[in-house]
Amino acid sequence: MIKAAVLGSPIEHSLSPLLHKTAYDFLRLESSYEAIDVTEEKFFDFFKANSLLAWTGFSLTMPLKEIAIQFVDEVDEHAKQIESVNTIYKKGSSWCAKSTDLLAFEKIFARLDFERVAVIGAGGTARAAIGALRKYAPVVDVLLRSDFRIPALKSAGDGLKVNPVAMDSDLNSYDLVISTTPAGVNNEMAKSIKNVQGIFFDVLYKPIESNLAKSWRMSGGRTINGLELLVEQAIFQIEIFSKADFDHSIMRELLLSTGSSALGI
Repeated sequence: MIKAAVLGSPIEHSLSPLLHKTAYDFLRLESSYEAIDVTEEKFFDFFKANSLLAWTGFSLTMPLKEIAIQFVDEVDEHAKQIESVNTIYKKGSSWCAKSTDLLAFEKIFARLDFERVAVIGAGGTARAAIGALRKYAPVVDVLLRSDFRIPALKSAGDGLKVNPVAMDSDLNSYDLVISTTPAGVNNEMAKSIKNVQGIFFDVLYKPIESNLAKSWRMSGGRTINGLELLVEQAIFQIEIFSKADFDHSIMRELLLSTGSSALGI
């Protein structure tokens, strides 16, 4: 039986339980998957208390992606590079960690056409995006408020040129802009968007369209919402937790449809 959960705080908005249940039901697998509110301060105690129990694994969201890496036995090389994990799982008696966010970004980027790219934000999800961009772009501009995260961003790029720029930089000429910041942070940026032709990719799915995404769309650009990232990374987690072999394209359609219905889109 699969016994898993998504951990983070706040967690009540998460669509992960619905997506995972839908997937395991489709695969005809017995499963339990719940959402558990775990703060950064409480993660160590939670993991210590549960690591020896019959858990298959955990999906991680904010604010746990950066701290969980220090509590597991094995860490995927790419996850080490970006210093962020969103998936921890049991392998034998060991706990392993990886970033299916990075794998999801790679899948999505492979379907896009772009050259000039910017990332807004500098946290774990931003580093996963930068880690994935190594295959698709020679340089990335990163909009951030302070310099202390620059070394980690450059490490995540692993050869990709990471160019820090001001948070209020002009976004209009980019082929691809990836926003990894919390809801509401980019509202002021929306006022400066005009006549864009590129793609705006917002990793959030609640709200399904931020003010910046709406402004981008209304100014002529294409937008990608966070549901696509959520589904893509969930597919890799489902594969890890279930050890099942399935068609990713069929699962993607099923989960996108399920998530869209839940969000009313």
